[in-house]
Order: sequence, then structure tokens, then C-alpha cells
Amino acid sequence: MDLNKLLQDRRASFWKQILPYLGYVLQSGLAAVFAFIMIAFAAWYTSLLQNVPAELPIRWIMLLVLIPVAYSSYRTYLTDADIVFLRPQEYRMQAYFRSVHTRGITYKAIGMLLLLMILWPLYVRSEVEPRALILSVVLLLLVKGLSGYGGWQELRMVSPSLRRVFAVGRWVLALLILGAWWWYPPLRSLPFIVLIAVLYLILLRLPIKHPVSWELLIAQEKSNGGRLMRVLSWFVDVPALGQQITSRSWLSWLGAGMGWNRANAYRFLLTKTFTRTEAAGIVIRLLVLGLLLVGFTASGWLGSLLYLLFLLLIGLQITSLRRSHQESLWLQLYPITSEQRKQAFLSFITRMILPIVLLLWLPLLSGGMERLGMSVLTLAGGGVVLLLMRASQARRWAKAEEDE
Repeated sequence: MDLNKLLQDRRASFWKQILPYLGYVLQSGLAAVFAFIMIAFAAWYTSLLQNVPAELPIRWIMLLVLIPVAYSSYRTYLTDADIVFLRPQEYRMQAYFRSVHTRGITYKAIGMLLLLMILWPLYVRSEVEPRALILSVVLLLLVKGLSGYGGWQELRMVSPSLRRVFAVGRWVLALLILGAWWWYPPLRSLPFIVLIAVLYLILLRLPIKHPVSWELLIAQEKSNGGRLMRVLSWFVDVPALGQQITSRSWLSWLGAGMGWNRANAYRFLLTKTFTRTEAAGIVIRLLVLGLLLVGFTASGWLGSLLYLLFLLLIGLQITSLRRSHQESLWLQLYPITSEQRKQAFLSFITRMILPIVLLLWLPLLSGGMERLGMSVLTLAGGGVVLLLMRASQARRWAKAEEDE
């Protein structure tokens, strides 16, 4: 069996399934919105470069923007049947995973380098003694390689608790390396970076590992494929794929106060689906990033634009749950009508998005009294976005019923 050809065939098959939907994404106006955002960002960034604030925390900005270099994920295209049919080839699977590992690091490294190139003009204008660009690029590539290697070793670890500890350690490692590089001279930071990198590599050898963690890799592949399908579901109805279930006890209060009646049954199901799937994690990360960026740009019109952008992104994540249980057999057996499910879903997205509309708006108040009028108009715009989302989802629900 040619394992490299098997991987290529599976990758081609997956993208053949995805490509037909991309036309609908472009027709939705996403390309125009993206172009507008890029033009607005270019105008703002050019203005910022021409008038760089004296106390701009450029080191913190570099650290915040580049810390995702620690992120690690891989597309293996494994399926449930591989546990039976590919397991006899386990001793040869390194040839299969070599390409997976290379792609998983390469594309993310390119993205990090693009971010570095965008930030570099601002960095050299703000820093008294900037680091050399070539050394910074080499360091970023080394950190990406180290994080990618560590992320792959985590997937092989037998102990789930150790896997979580090393995942946190991977982010801490990137934080320490980038922090040392931006804050300290190279002669002081480089020995420290080499020391902790070597220590990290030694620690990675200690946990007991599987040759191939079949179940975990298959679950990760379902989650990655499902994430892409959920993005496409913002624009067009697509088949639902599996997703990773995560226990988040600290979010258990969501839905706890609902009355036990038929009207609340479907909203309760959606709420628990939200808290236990990737949607909650993505929403939380977007909210934190949005709060930081909106607060940082609150004194200008870009703050209002970022507020509306992050509100839209968060809303798209929440409304993507519309298809979570559409094909569930149990919903056909329970005495809940389609109209009741529709109203429960609209109530769910309103109750979830409305607090975010207010919370994400609070950083705009730091713009001062002279920006109060614009802040109020921005909040009104957030309310309009919520109403438009409700109307759009109501139309989609009605269209889905007509198609059935």
C-alpha cells in the first residue's frame, strides 16, 4: 500500500467535497466585505505609521500578535475504519504522517511570517534598539517548529492529564521565548532560549507514548473537518460533521434557570450543545481578542468597526448551531413542533448575543466624552446586527422547511 498516495487521495477527496460550496461563500458578499476591511485597515495602519504614539507598547503588541505561533493542529484525514484496515500498517505510518506534520507546520509558519512582516514597520519605528529582522524570522520559525513537534508528541501521549499539561507548557514556552527576545538583548536572551528549548525537548521524551494514537487522531480529524463545515454553514447549508465534545463545568450555569417545560426544551438542548462544543471556545477567544482590540482602538473610528466585525464573527459562531440537531431522530419523536423549535432557536441566539453586544461595547467608553456620541451609535449598530441575524435565521429556517 502506497501511504503517501493514500494521503493525497484523501486530501483531494475532502477538498472536492468543499470546493462546490466556495462559490456560495463568494456570492454572499464575503469577498467585498473582506476587501473593504483590508482597505480600511491599510488606511488606518498607514496613518498609524505616520504618527506613531510615543508610548506605544510595541513589545506587548508583538507578543500578543505572535503568541499564536504556539498553536498546533494537523489534518490526518483518518477515519473510523482505519483502526481496522490501517492498523496492520502501523509500523509504516511514519511515511504517512511525515507529510501531515510538514504541512501542519508550514502553512501556520507562513501565516506567522506574514503577521511579522505587517508589524515590522511599526516595530522599527517604535523601538529604540530593534532586533534584526533575519534573526527574528529565524527565531519565529524555530519556535513554530518546536511547537509543532511538541503538539505532535502530545497527540501520542498515553496520559490525558499529561497531554493537557504539555499543551499548556507549549504556550508557556512560546511566551517565554518571545518575551525574552523582545525584552532583552540577544546576548542575554539567546542562551536562555536555547536552555529552555533543550529542557522542553528532554521533557517531551519522558511521557509514555503510543506509536499511533488512532482514536485521538480520528477524533481530532472529525473536529477539524467539522470546524470547516461550520464556517461554510454561515453561508450555505452543508452536511454536518462530527465535533469534539468538551466538558465545561464552569459554564454549567448557562441554561440552569430554565423552566422544565416544552417551550424551553429545545433552547435547553441548544444551550448545552453550545457549552460543550467548540463553538463556546471560539466565542470566548473571539470575545477576549475583541475586547482587547476594541479597547486599544477605542479613540478612533476603527474601534467601532472592530466592534461590529467581532460581533458579526461571534454571532456567526452562535447561529451556526442551527444545524446541530436538524437530523436528530429524537427531535422527530419528541412532541416539539417545528415552529416551537424555530422560536426556541431565535430566543437562544437573542439571549446569547445580546449580553455580548453590551459587553463588547464597554471598551469603547474609554474613548472619552468626545467619543460618546459615536459610541452610542455603535451600540445601536450592534442592536441592528442582532436584529438582522434574527431575521436572517428566521428566513433560513423557513426556507429549510419549504425544501423539506
